[in-house]
Amino acid sequence: MRQDEADDGTRSDRLTTAEREELSALRRENRDLRRSNEILKAASVFFAREPDQPRPR
Repeated sequence: MRQDEADDGTRSDRLTTAEREELSALRRENRDLRRSNEILKAASVFFAREPDQPRPR
């Protein structure tokens, strides 16, 4: 009932269903972008090494 009121606009203390879905999607995208950023950082460190240095084991 409270969610229906929020969706109708009669209640402003809760997020609407659309806002909740958008927030969830944005959080998921943020998590994926952070993960991608960490992968790119690790790759840049790997490729920035001097080519004649031996690889750590």
